[in-house]
Amino acid sequence: MNLAVTDVRLTPILVADPPLLNTQGVHQPYTPRLIVEVVTAEGATGLGETYGDTKYLGLARLFADKLLGHQVTDVNALFTIADEVAVDQSVVSGQVDVGGLRGVQTADKLRLSVVSAFEVACLDALGKALGLPVHALLGGKVRDAVEYSAYLFYKWADHPEGVPAEKDDWGAALDPAGVVEQARKFKERYGFTSFKLKGGVFPPDEEIAAVRALAEAFPGHPLRLDPNGAWSVATSLKVAKELADVLEYLEDPALGTPAMAEVAAGTTVPLATNMCVTTFAEIKEAFAKDAVQVVLSDHHYWGGLRNTQQLAAVCRTFGVGVSMHSNTHLGISLAAMTQVASTVPGLHHACDSHYPWQSEDVLTERLVFDGGRVTVSDAPGLGVELDRERLALLHRRWLDDDGTLRDRDDAAAMRVADPQWRTPSVPRW
Repeated sequence: MNLAVTDVRLTPILVADPPLLNTQGVHQPYTPRLIVEVVTAEGATGLGETYGDTKYLGLARLFADKLLGHQVTDVNALFTIADEVAVDQSVVSGQVDVGGLRGVQTADKLRLSVVSAFEVACLDALGKALGLPVHALLGGKVRDAVEYSAYLFYKWADHPEGVPAEKDDWGAALDPAGVVEQARKFKERYGFTSFKLKGGVFPPDEEIAAVRALAEAFPGHPLRLDPNGAWSVATSLKVAKELADVLEYLEDPALGTPAMAEVAAGTTVPLATNMCVTTFAEIKEAFAKDAVQVVLSDHHYWGGLRNTQQLAAVCRTFGVGVSMHSNTHLGISLAAMTQVASTVPGLHHACDSHYPWQSEDVLTERLVFDGGRVTVSDAPGLGVELDRERLALLHRRWLDDDGTLRDRDDAAAMRVADPQWRTPSVPRW
């Protein structure tokens, strides 16, 4: 069996995104994603997906050239290849990444986000060649379905007038009543039994009221609140005190490990993160200071599915919980998330997923949430198939774009509605 990589196809696309609000601004009407295809000598094609912004796309093109001739079984070599790919330091800001709200950017983080898509694609191709699901390649599943949480957002009814965008039927959610109605729709459509609200948008008292309204409308349902580091330590402690009886955890209330450690020391509410712990190098300080009690893994950040398993093992060693973070993504990523989540012992918190917000996909069949869960596929590879006609259509949208949307920028999107908007400094409150 010849498993050498003979071709790599990279297809940047623009995918419809609703006007979801966060502390940086609002989602643009279309967000960039990159679809990776790795083809072996015998014709097995593996799929991967990651961020499509130009800084990731440029690295992926360099990476793809170096991957040719390698065996898809040699996934360790992906990290060696990544080390050989130079990163333009001008794209590493040293600041919070606006699109992903993922903490401080570094060259290594950019590389890992590219590696993740190639690793998933190689595992998908290998699984297809061997007739095995990806979870079997990762050691086997420990659950047959993976639970996900409804990801609630403050939301405008539509993008600003005059901005080309796809319509959605979610409506606006700008107050507690709107948030509760949005949650009802999530529960009715997908069966979710836990809810996460993206905060940092309105003053904390308003967001406290929204969480309280959710607790009243859905008694006993786990609730989370994530302001993406928008609060001071004092504000974080105030919110934690007022919501201590209803929160499953509070996610990244303050920015950075030292601030998170101060908050953790002053509350019994568990703190979760996808911002101050996004690489192995950041674990030591956070765990030593007991700054976080739950790490939200993300295979796009961490360099793939095997690194996600390694992260989960480290968390188990130190008694830290683990779950899964999500950014705007399509079905390839959800399939990969589900495959690796099925192999992780002690996954006690429902995972995040933006997938219900995405009306478009590149798969022949969308993945389905049943009772808030996605069934783990036992089909070869990821168990999904690419819809080439749909891929071509979304790629054509990318080609036709004048460059405005090829890099996600929530602050720029907000300035369309409010020309005076500037990315807020943190803490905002």
